[in-house]
Amino acid sequence: MVFERYERKYLLSPSAKDAVLRAMEGRMEIDMYGRTTIRNIYFDTEGFDLIRRSLSGPEYKEKLRIRSYRQVEAKEDVFVELKKKYKGIVYKRRIEVPAFQAMDWLIAGGEKPDLLSRSEQPNFSQIRDEIDYFLRRYEESGLSPKVFLSYEREAYAPVSGSKEDIRITFDTNILAREKDLFLSSPAYGSPVLDQDLTVMEVKVPRDGAIPMWLARTFSENGIVRSSFSKYGKYYMETAGARQKIIKIPEWEEIPEPEMKGELLYV
Repeated sequence: MVFERYERKYLLSPSAKDAVLRAMEGRMEIDMYGRTTIRNIYFDTEGFDLIRRSLSGPEYKEKLRIRSYRQVEAKEDVFVELKKKYKGIVYKRRIEVPAFQAMDWLIAGGEKPDLLSRSEQPNFSQIRDEIDYFLRRYEESGLSPKVFLSYEREAYAPVSGSKEDIRITFDTNILAREKDLFLSSPAYGSPVLDQDLTVMEVKVPRDGAIPMWLARTFSENGIVRSSFSKYGKYYMETAGARQKIIKIPEWEEIPEPEMKGELLYV
């Protein structure tokens, strides 16, 4: 599965979230996935090179993670995701494989997932090989599971019949830890964000734009974009602090990019 889109983040107070939800009434509705607990295991080098580079604000950044939408056992499927961002556009590629196979492949250097059993997934072999190439690029520095990060998500899509192409998500109860890095384990850990704050993401196609009703809501309520990273914030408060990394702003207002971009091929 391949996603290519703009993903814009906003840090919302309770009153700001209420304003957005009011504006969404009649326009957006809970999508087919509803309310879920998303679990992620982020991979990085021993020196946390991936997240350190991401936090430095480069034009191009990338991350590797395993994701599930509930607790899973070894034989149940999870998503292996390679997420890249280039000039504001997010390119996400992911395949679905059994948890034990994903961990054997990513951690123990095992065989790539079998194409025959997963042939119903579009672009499976291409995405699998791209992820495998990513692993080989970091073979010398070594990639391993570093952080378990979970959060409660409410996902919204346009109401039936709408011509808008937009998805809005609200993430709360963001927790992270550096131990027990298994998707079969419960969601627990240290809070990454104040409990009364919500991370909202607005996702539109690379050739799309935020609808006027939402832009007007942002303007009327002083809601601005934020460069907030869940994994990044946890890193800065844990491993980053131990490594004596100079702290960067946790979030900051950033200008709106032009709604266009180049195709990235790696």
